[in-house]
Amino acid sequence: MSLERSAPSAVPAAAFLRQLFAAAVAAAQPALCVPPHLPAPPAGRLIIVGAGKASAAMARAVEDHWPGPLSGLVVTRYGYRVPCARIEIVEAAHPLPDAAGIAAARRVRDLVSCLSADDLVLCLISGGGSALLAAPAPGLTLEDKQAVSSAPLKSGATIAEINCVRRHLSALKGGRLAAACHPARVLTLLISDVPGDDPVDIASGPTVADPTTCADALAIVARYGIDLPPPVRDLLASGAGESVKPGDARLARAETRIVARPQAALEAAAAVARDAGIAAHILGDSLEGEARDMGKTLAGIARQVARHGQPFGAPCVLLSGGESTVTVRGNGRGGRNVEFLLALGIALDGLPGVHAIAGDTDGVDGLEEIAGAVLAPDTLARAWALGLRPQESLAQNDGHGFFGALGDAVVTGPTLTNVNDFRAILITAAAAEG
Repeated sequence: MSLERSAPSAVPAAAFLRQLFAAAVAAAQPALCVPPHLPAPPAGRLIIVGAGKASAAMARAVEDHWPGPLSGLVVTRYGYRVPCARIEIVEAAHPLPDAAGIAAARRVRDLVSCLSADDLVLCLISGGGSALLAAPAPGLTLEDKQAVSSAPLKSGATIAEINCVRRHLSALKGGRLAAACHPARVLTLLISDVPGDDPVDIASGPTVADPTTCADALAIVARYGIDLPPPVRDLLASGAGESVKPGDARLARAETRIVARPQAALEAAAAVARDAGIAAHILGDSLEGEARDMGKTLAGIARQVARHGQPFGAPCVLLSGGESTVTVRGNGRGGRNVEFLLALGIALDGLPGVHAIAGDTDGVDGLEEIAGAVLAPDTLARAWALGLRPQESLAQNDGHGFFGALGDAVVTGPTLTNVNDFRAILITAAAAEG
């Protein structure tokens, strides 16, 4: 596909941006990235366990390429099931855990509780595993876990901070799953959905040692004014929720490999752009911060490119990944990617020749079954013509409502992978200074 040097119509630009998003998602498909990392057969049994939005597709990739016997169970999000012949697939709720996730977590622990040193546990972990592999620490209930999952997501805390709290309230996260597998060998294959690709933050690190403490978790709770149920606060204050620490002998035979990460998805999208004759520039794979602030910042960069040819000349596309946050103030339908995109559009104010897409590579932005949306120079004008008020939509955290009304939502259905957010800003031509 080739874009004209002058500003193209919204349809070709939007189609091009959707191609970039599709390429990013395709690069992280388990069928592509899991098989090269499969281990040699063990002397004993091979047990498969796992959790995450991509875990069922990862399990299928293992089945398709494993010649010997295997068995196991993985838990994925409702609607993300992939048929498997030998590995049981269980569905549960995300982002708030439910009883199905708790029951699945108990069964996972039972599967790995009586293994020998000759056995191998292949753990398939991807984003979403924190909620899906819900095993409350002793003394906590499902309701406690739901409260702890809900409040931090609305507070503006980063995913690393949220997962630090989660690790200290779990019977499986923070290295506890690997410890339960001892003395078996554990190999964890990870699809990263977190900025920085730290394994301890991917699904809250069920098979890796955790250097953070209950005191760190309490400090995060205090920093964001998160209201905790009394049993949760008591558990953290007592130190009873301490996770498995570096150097623990039970993790001596535990290994992790990241098989897909945001950077590779961005590189795949960049290759598609360059094949179309459009220069591609990756700004970073781990951008964090408030979604609306990120929108303003990247609008400033796009404006500099369009008006001054700095730091890049047009036509070009600016790519970025990572995970923004949203401090919920309104009562809209949410979505960090659409909040970013709405703030970007307001800041650009219809600047000619600038189009954008933002979406979550798992196909779900916030609580909606919508990946994200596309933005065009005429987005604000079309919104006003419909009686929409962009600033009010942003104030209400209603990006999904805004872009849905315009017909600009990006709906993919379950993508069966998750390498976090994808953002692309296309600048098709230099804009006149004014």
